[in-house]
Amino acid sequence: MISDASSATPTSFDDLDSYIALPRIEGLRLAPDGRRLVVGVALPDAENARYTKALWEVDPDGRRPARRLTRSEQGETAVAFGPDGDLLFLSSRPRPDSDEDTAKTALWSLPVNGGEARVIASPAGGVRGVVVSENGTVVFGSDMMPSAPDFVSDKEIRSARRKAGVSVILHEENPIRFWDHDLGPDRTRLLATTLTGDSGEITDVTGHVGRALWDSSSWDITPDGSTAVASWAVAEARGAQRQILVAIDLATGDRRTLVDDVAHQYGAPRVSPTGEHVAFEVNERCTPEGPGDNWLAVVPVAGGEVRHVAENWDRWPHIACWSPDGAALVVVAADHGRAPVWRVDIETGEATRLTLDDAAYSDVQISQDGKIYALRSAVDSPPAPVRISESGVEPLRGPAEVLKAQYDLPGRLEEITITAADGTPVRGWLALPHDASADTPAPLVLKIHGGPVMSVNSWSWRANPWVYVAKGYAVLMPDFALSIGYGLDFVRRGWGQWGGKPYTDLMEMTDAAQQRADVDSSRAAVVGGSFGGYMANWVAGHTDRFSAIASHASVWHLDTAADVEYEFRREMTPEVMDANSPHNFVDAISTPMLLLHGDRDYRVPIGEAMRLWWDLAARLRAEDGSGPHKFLYFPDENHWILSPTHSKIWYSTIIAFFDHHVLGKDWQRPYLLG
Repeated sequence: MISDASSATPTSFDDLDSYIALPRIEGLRLAPDGRRLVVGVALPDAENARYTKALWEVDPDGRRPARRLTRSEQGETAVAFGPDGDLLFLSSRPRPDSDEDTAKTALWSLPVNGGEARVIASPAGGVRGVVVSENGTVVFGSDMMPSAPDFVSDKEIRSARRKAGVSVILHEENPIRFWDHDLGPDRTRLLATTLTGDSGEITDVTGHVGRALWDSSSWDITPDGSTAVASWAVAEARGAQRQILVAIDLATGDRRTLVDDVAHQYGAPRVSPTGEHVAFEVNERCTPEGPGDNWLAVVPVAGGEVRHVAENWDRWPHIACWSPDGAALVVVAADHGRAPVWRVDIETGEATRLTLDDAAYSDVQISQDGKIYALRSAVDSPPAPVRISESGVEPLRGPAEVLKAQYDLPGRLEEITITAADGTPVRGWLALPHDASADTPAPLVLKIHGGPVMSVNSWSWRANPWVYVAKGYAVLMPDFALSIGYGLDFVRRGWGQWGGKPYTDLMEMTDAAQQRADVDSSRAAVVGGSFGGYMANWVAGHTDRFSAIASHASVWHLDTAADVEYEFRREMTPEVMDANSPHNFVDAISTPMLLLHGDRDYRVPIGEAMRLWWDLAARLRAEDGSGPHKFLYFPDENHWILSPTHSKIWYSTIIAFFDHHVLGKDWQRPYLLG
C-alpha cells in the first residue's frame, strides 16, 4: 500500500470548482550558487478562462516561508539566473516599448536585491529556450520571417501582414504544424545578447535556417559564452527529418556538425562545467521491427570521438544536468511506475539511484556545491519542491503552505501486479475510495494512459484519477505493453501490435482488479486520451464488458491520424496499420461512447473524432435517430483541455455519462452545457 488517509472528510476533489482552483506548482530554477530557488504557481484568472503563473521564491534551506515575486495578469515563467543572481523570466506583460507588433513574449530580468524588472530582449517573434553562460552571455530562440534580414524588417513584414488581414502561410517543407500550432511563416533563429556591459544589443547568430531549429530542438551554451550546442533538424526523403548535433560559434555564426548518423537522433545537449564536452541523449530510430533504444553519450565541443555512456543500461534516461565536478550526469529515468533521480558515472556508465521513494522527479537542478533540488510528484501527490541528499528527500516550504492549499485525497492508492498470459509481470496503480470494502465495493474506471511509450508514475492535473475516486469510483491505471520503465523488451511486447498485448494486458489487469472484494465486478467504465483514446476505441470494438467508454483526442483511423506521419510510418507498415486500426471494428461496438475532442488538436486532428462520430451515428437503428453516444466538442481547445472552466466541463460530463450508464442514474446534462 502506498498511501492511505483514514479521514472521509470532503476534499478539494469532491467539488470541481475547488479542484480547478488548486494551485499548481510548475517549473523550478536554481541559481548556480544555490542561494536562490524559484518555482511557478499557476492559478485560474478572474474569469476562469486560463491559468496564470506567478513566480515564488523558495528558501533552499527550507527554513523561511515561500514569498511571491511577480503579480502581472499575463503571468511569468522563470527560465534562468544571471551570474549576479538576477532572475530571468518570460512574460507578455506590458512593457515600455509595447505596440501592436512587439514581442509575444519578452525576456525580463528581476534584480536580486529587489526593484523593478527590466526588459532584456523583446523581439517581435517572442523568446524561448533561454540559456546563460557564466560571463552573462544569453542565447535564446526567436521566430523571424524567412525574408527578414534584420529585426526592423521582421517587424515591418509582420505589420504589413496584420494591416492587410493576412494569416495565410506558404509552406515549403514538412512538417507544417506541431501539437497545437502551425509552423511558419516565421521560423526560429538563435539570437544572442549579454547581461553585462553594453547589454541590450541583440545579435542574429544563425540567420534564417528554415526547419533546423524547430519546436523539438534545444540548445545549451559553454561557460565562457563562446559556443552554443544545439540539436538541429535536417531534411530527409519522403517528407521526413532527423535531428543531428551541431556547435555554433556565437561570434561568427560558423556551424560545425558534432554528431550525425541516419540511424539515430540526438537531443537535449548539456555542456559540461569546464565547457570541454557536451552530453546528449541518443535515440535509436524505430523501424517496424522494433522501437529502438535510448542512451546517453558525450562528445568534445571542439569535435571528436563520441563516447557512449550507459549504453547497456536498460532504462531510458533524460538528462537533467552535470555534476559540478564533471564526473557524472544527473538524470531522470522511469522505473516500475516511478521516475527516480539517478547519477550516471561518465567513465563506467554505472547508474546509481538517488531517490528511493515511490515518486517521479522533474526540473532537477544542481548547485555548484552539489546540492540537488527538484519537483517531486507521485500519482497520489502533486508537484512540490524538494531537496535531495544522501539522507533522503526533504520537502521544502513551498507556496502551497502560504496559499493554504488543501491537497487531501478522497481515497487511497495501492499497487497491483499480475502475470500476463505470456509470463510477463504487468503492474499498475489502483486508487480506491476510503469506504471501498467488501460491503461497499466500488465501481471501476479503467484509465488508459497516452503515449503510448510512457508510464503512469506522476501526478496529472489534466487526467486526475482522484476526481473519479471522490465520486465513488475505483480507478485502475495499468502500465501495459509499450510502457517504459520495465526495459526494452517490455516496449517490444506491444510494438507493431497496438491491439495485441497492450489490449490483453489491460483486460487481464481489469480481471485482477474486479476479483478484489472492494471492487464491483459487474460495473465498469473506460476513459483514455490520445493513445488511451485509441485504446478506448479498440476496447469498444472488441468487448462489451464495460458499461460506458469515454474516448478523448482519440485515434480512429490509423492511416490518417498522425501530425508527424514520417515518424508514425517508421513504426508501422500499411498492413500493420490496417490490422490495428479501430475503425475496422465499428460494427461490433455496442457500448455507449462519449467522444471528447478539441478543434485545435493537431496531434490527433479533429477529423478523427468527426469520422468516429459519423461511423457511430450511421449505425443507429432508432427511427428518430436517437442513440446512447455523445460528442463533447471544444472549438477553442487543442490536444489538452487547458481552460479551467472547460476542464470542469470535461470532468463533469464524463462523470455524468458514467453515472448514467454505470450506476443507472438519470442523465444530467452539466449546467454550463445549456
